[in-house]
Amino acid sequence: MAATSTHKTIHIEHGVPIKAWIVGVAFEPEAEQQLRNVASMPFIHKWVAVMPDAHKGMGATVGSVIATSGAVIPAAVGVDIGCGMMAARTSLVASQLPDSLRALRTAIEAAVPHGRTDNGRSGDRGAWHDVPEASLTAWAGLDARFTAIVAKHPRVGRGTAKEHLGTLGTGNHFIELCVDEEDRVWIMLHSGSRGVGNRIGSHFIELAKREMERFFIHLPDKDLAYLPDGTPHFRDYVEAVSWAQDFAMTNRELMMAQVVAALRRSSDLPAFEASVEAVNCHHNYISREHHYGKDVIVTRKGAVRARVGDLGIIPGSMGARSFIVRGLGNPESFCSSSHGAGRAMSRTEARRRFTIEDHAAATATVECRKDAEVLDETPAAYKPIDDVMRAQQDLVEIAHTLRQVLCVKG
Repeated sequence: MAATSTHKTIHIEHGVPIKAWIVGVAFEPEAEQQLRNVASMPFIHKWVAVMPDAHKGMGATVGSVIATSGAVIPAAVGVDIGCGMMAARTSLVASQLPDSLRALRTAIEAAVPHGRTDNGRSGDRGAWHDVPEASLTAWAGLDARFTAIVAKHPRVGRGTAKEHLGTLGTGNHFIELCVDEEDRVWIMLHSGSRGVGNRIGSHFIELAKREMERFFIHLPDKDLAYLPDGTPHFRDYVEAVSWAQDFAMTNRELMMAQVVAALRRSSDLPAFEASVEAVNCHHNYISREHHYGKDVIVTRKGAVRARVGDLGIIPGSMGARSFIVRGLGNPESFCSSSHGAGRAMSRTEARRRFTIEDHAAATATVECRKDAEVLDETPAAYKPIDDVMRAQQDLVEIAHTLRQVLCVKG
């Protein structure tokens, strides 16, 4: 049974309401203004739902759930299309991990390309130089649809695609080893559709802006440019986003296999299984769903689908707890929950405010990088995950509580 509703409602003079699960969580005025802008759009169905990890994004707020009828807003999905999480529970227990996890982190870093060098050009450490057989096989299942998309939108094809299948990326993307409440070891990772998803998102955001200019449509924020249902660009966008979401899920599956294989090769661990339980879910995506008597497109930007019984992953920051959750199917949130802790400040502000010593102290129990390049990902740059979880007690229930012991950042 779901807990008593914990959201607050913000009424908009010329638009639909905003239902926000933000009780006890910091909420930026800039994020609220973005949400007010979205709520004023004429094709929003019922209301805009806001998750407790909400913070300012491009066009639409990260942590927003937007149901639309008759149009889609490309910037409301963003450019990290299909970004999401995957977790697998292993048969290992904490006592079987070595005292030092440095060798395991090095093995994972060697198995999965991560980061970015030379502006992503030839030799980029975050892409495959020689694409492995598993990635080539997976690409074969994606190639025909991608070729059809590129035929209509050549810009999408100008860059890396298959070379990124099975790679992590940068920013807040990560691979972790975690231990749950029963001392069982989990593998958890976070990534999306990489460079090709970015090109798809950027391309259609620009197309939508051009359409607004073409028809003299004035918006409260130019990033809310939309594509009307029934138009060629709308159909092409839905096709391209669906493909990018499939690419992203395949990317996570390949990385998980690479991590498992790397750990199995390690002399520091006994033989183990990693198929006991697995979760693979998007949190930047669109989905055709039925809510309140109407077929709609639901855009989740930094939010996870949480129908009754749906398994999801809500990670905390480096050094904080993470959660495997089950959805409670709250209709008022369009059956959604948060996708993480949510940033408490910008990356620039985090780099200004925190020192390497601050970061090292905050991640003292985690085997991870402790250098200036990851200061923008330090735990204090994010909202407290416990506050976020309390604010959404009527959206999800906790199935497992995980603590990170090793983290690989892009």
